[in-house]
Amino acid sequence: MQTDLKKIISITGHSGLYRYLSQGRSGIIIESLKDGKRTVVPKATKISSLSEITIYTESDEDMPVKDVLLKIKEQSGGTSAPSHKSPPDELTAYFASVVPEYDKARVHTWHIVKIIEWYNLLLAHDMLDFENAEEAKAE
Repeated sequence: MQTDLKKIISITGHSGLYRYLSQGRSGIIIESLKDGKRTVVPKATKISSLSEITIYTESDEDMPVKDVLLKIKEQSGGTSAPSHKSPPDELTAYFASVVPEYDKARVHTWHIVKIIEWYNLLLAHDMLDFENAEEAKAE
């Protein structure tokens, strides 16, 4: 089963990733990928789907987080990446080996920590087989 990154979201102020379930009266209903708990997030909360998130690169084009996650998967051979709790210099060196073209001035360590945490979380849930936009439109 392919993962639709439009339905996997990051919420400002919350760690981890969430699955969008449905629209409620007072907000959206989500499910945590960490513990499976469901909750309602108020409409005013800043939410980003993984399909919208990009990282800065040294070229004129930003790189979609989907591509970054696929590069990590390729680099790690489909196994887990280093823990997001590893020392910052280790994570930065690992990320630079995966995405050497990332903009070191604008992509901060906490961005790298988040992306690596997301990768390991998606891997744990077997959600790294992403749906292509063209395939989603065809359905």
